[in-house]
Amino acid sequence: MNGNLRRRIGLRPVPAPGVTAPEPVADADPHRSIVAWGWYLHGEKRSDVSLEEAAEHAGDGHGFLWLGLKDPTDADMRAFGERFNLHPLAMEDAVEGHNRSKLEQFGDTLFLVVSTVAYVDHAALSESAEIVSTGQVMVFLGRNFVLTVRRGEQSPLSSLRERLEREPERLAEGTSTVLYGVLDTLIDDYLAVVEAMEADVEEVEEAVFAPQGATEIDKVYQLKREVIEFKRAVVPLGVPLAALATRSYDLIPESARAYFRELSDHHTQVREAIASYDEVLTTMLQAALAILSRQDNNDMRKISAFVGLAAIPTMIAGIYGMNFSFMPELDWRYGYPMVLLAMAVIMLGLFFWFRHRHWL
Repeated sequence: MNGNLRRRIGLRPVPAPGVTAPEPVADADPHRSIVAWGWYLHGEKRSDVSLEEAAEHAGDGHGFLWLGLKDPTDADMRAFGERFNLHPLAMEDAVEGHNRSKLEQFGDTLFLVVSTVAYVDHAALSESAEIVSTGQVMVFLGRNFVLTVRRGEQSPLSSLRERLEREPERLAEGTSTVLYGVLDTLIDDYLAVVEAMEADVEEVEEAVFAPQGATEIDKVYQLKREVIEFKRAVVPLGVPLAALATRSYDLIPESARAYFRELSDHHTQVREAIASYDEVLTTMLQAALAILSRQDNNDMRKISAFVGLAAIPTMIAGIYGMNFSFMPELDWRYGYPMVLLAMAVIMLGLFFWFRHRHWL
């Protein structure tokens, strides 16, 4: 937030927490997307002022304002964009969402997009079971303001706000503390999903390598799809974290880089776990396909063996069904039983030979 914020803010007065707010009178009221807000002076939350008064104080350089938004509309973001001097491209991402995590600087404002991931509890792993759900959190960071925009139901930030408010000495360090807290919370969510997915991977592994386990291949495909979705959400965050840990930003104190390096290490741990799960699932797919191929080969051998057994009487019956006039066996008294005996002996011989070769 810069010095012009106080003149631009134009917010309809909002009562302090604990006071009933009046009903909005206009459809374009940006307050409807605000889920939480606070003005922090020397790290302490001041609850004795309205939002308009807090914005004026922050605009004059006294403390900073932290607004939390949820699924704002285009009209809401245009209103906040005018008040906080936000870039149109950043506002567009906040409204429509962005699939990849990224970090951009627009003038004196940092804009960060972070993909969020939440583990979805499920009774059993099936083709239609959803394991991870994704969303986004966007952070607009200024010297005197933080605007957090959450899209989706994942990763609510209320617990982070409460935790930071219990540590005013950290909030006194400035808006970069909020940025670090948001990233720390979301990466902790990544780690929680990694731990939860480990049980699913082990369950599928046991199912695949159990007797007749190749029939569980659909579960492997489903879990691999979810791991890929998890990977798409997590991996792109590595570039913004590396930038925060190594590059110089006016809004990020040099002393804070060590904390962002720690987050980068945790993010690397998550990426390595995902890569490990992906590799294990690929191996399971290959093993399941090999088992299915072997089962198919066994089935084909059995079918071929039965066809071979059936070919003997078919061939002999076909020979004696040609109705030639001169067939010596036709006049032999024991010709018929001898032909049946020959069929039986040959078929038994083939049967035991197939059994010896494990075809039957």
